[in-house]
Amino acid sequence: MHIHILGICGTFMGGVAQIARSLGHQVTGSDQNVYPPMSEQLTALGIELMNGYESEHLEPTPDLVIVGNTLSRGNRALESVLNRQLPYVSGPEWLYQSVLKDKHVLAVSGTHGKTTTTTILSWILEYYGLNPGFLIGGVAENFGLSARYTDSDYFVIEADEYDTAFNDKRSKFIHYHPKTLIINNIEFDHADIFHDIAAIRREFHHLLRIIPQQAKVIVPQDDLEVAKVLEMGCWTPVETFSGVDSEWSLTNADNDYRHFSVLKKDEIVGKVSWPLLGEHNANNALAAIIAAYDVGVPVDKACTALSEFKSVKRRLERIFDAKEIQVYDDFAHHPTAITKTLKALRQHAGKGRLIAIMEPRSNTMRMGVHAETLSSAFVDADLVLLFQADNVDWDIAAHMADLGDRCQVFTDIEDIVDLVSKEHQQGDHIVIMSNGAFGGLHKKLIDAL
Repeated sequence: MHIHILGICGTFMGGVAQIARSLGHQVTGSDQNVYPPMSEQLTALGIELMNGYESEHLEPTPDLVIVGNTLSRGNRALESVLNRQLPYVSGPEWLYQSVLKDKHVLAVSGTHGKTTTTTILSWILEYYGLNPGFLIGGVAENFGLSARYTDSDYFVIEADEYDTAFNDKRSKFIHYHPKTLIINNIEFDHADIFHDIAAIRREFHHLLRIIPQQAKVIVPQDDLEVAKVLEMGCWTPVETFSGVDSEWSLTNADNDYRHFSVLKKDEIVGKVSWPLLGEHNANNALAAIIAAYDVGVPVDKACTALSEFKSVKRRLERIFDAKEIQVYDDFAHHPTAITKTLKALRQHAGKGRLIAIMEPRSNTMRMGVHAETLSSAFVDADLVLLFQADNVDWDIAAHMADLGDRCQVFTDIEDIVDLVSKEHQQGDHIVIMSNGAFGGLHKKLIDAL
């Protein structure tokens, strides 16, 4: 079958493309910006990529068009699909019908930590020999891939709450029908899709309504929004972690959480030594350990797997370590994620300076939804350098005024690079936070250092 994918270079749709190719389909695709690393992965698989969305890209006529959720009415290629009455489907719907309906699906949902937790869980199952298929919103360093199809009974998927497609405004995770579900946390995000937190709650409630009684839901006990979702109705056994009375928790953790023990009902059942930093990552690991345990992986084996875990690209990834200076790349773009990332680095850096360089780039950030709470997210940073792009409609400097001299706002990336390259000190820990390419700042800064 010839499948053409509209929006093929996004992390999810690129993963769908890789899986479709593994199933033996001829795959082609279009995107507004054909860019690496996804473009490189797809080209290596023999997938033809086309830049832009032109009706000519649908020649020769494909047997099926898979439409990504970034496309809306008025898009030339999409209008051609509709006018010609070509068969089309959303990515999540195709994935369920072609792969997931025959698998034990382990889904990882929540506002923060999805990519890391999905990768940890995939690696634990791989290490134990279960050979899982997976689709992750990032490149998993243990695999060198963001997605793969296998003949295993298990498939691990990053289950986000973003909408499905132009014709289906339900959250993508509604289509996955998981038998093991992690809800890491729930906060307000994606303001371009959801009016308020209640709308997000409702989507998670809809997900819980279709999960069978024989499944398992894994949640943090101390998350108030998750608790509200459960109160709306849950017909599936729930396993809790990281709370006073939860079944599972962390204990014996060192300062930066690179070493900790797993507690199950007051009994230590495993010990972890791994390279990731921070309490938030330790909790991500704990959720993955519980999910793996649900499909038969002993806790001690899961803990051993973590000792060989290599994380995910752009999730507190150390990209420079020389001259007693360390530079990290992180995907954080929400005040909570920024807070947790900086707390983890503060615990690790000791007395060294912590410099945060951040681009408010997500749709929610550009809309100014988090403007009032953003400054408090930088409590652990010694120096905060923020980039005011042309498409950010609110005055960043005005909202950061309470940080005083610790914060500077720039309209030119080169000025950020120039400042850091001149004023860096031995012992500095520098973290670059953005959900985009940040105008190539990463490479420019490393070259300067």
